[in-house]
Amino acid sequence: MNLIQWKPLTSLNSFFDDSLNTSFPMLQSDLAIDVYEKKGDVIAEMSLPGVQESDIDISIEDELLTISGQREEEKETNGKDYYSKEIKRGSFTRTFRLPRIIDATKAVAEYKKGVLKVKMPIVEGAKEKTVKVHVNKNNYDN
Repeated sequence: MNLIQWKPLTSLNSFFDDSLNTSFPMLQSDLAIDVYEKKGDVIAEMSLPGVQESDIDISIEDELLTISGQREEEKETNGKDYYSKEIKRGSFTRTFRLPRIIDATKAVAEYKKGVLKVKMPIVEGAKEKTVKVHVNKNNYDN
């Protein structure tokens, strides 16, 4: 009789590594966003192929940038026997916490060849809202 040692964490990692990549191959990269700083601006870039400019909505609230929109739904057509159907269609939303304090009133967006670029000027001298929390080494009551 052969016994196989069960390693729950290894099994769990394997489940997520394998099943997410096969069941939802575009889950991680479909709404990928690049955020970087250049010449005093925070810039967010997002690939949105197949999305019309008029179907994109961009908002900035507090330190959050939200990009939402709609990819046109494809009408079901007779005569198509799909082997794979991975292109995501319908509405989407992606919210990203901005790394710096920006002036949202001066933000501008450009959409060219399926790539959205949002340029947001950094507010110089603005203090980040960071609160240091002291860790009490005593036990607390439940």
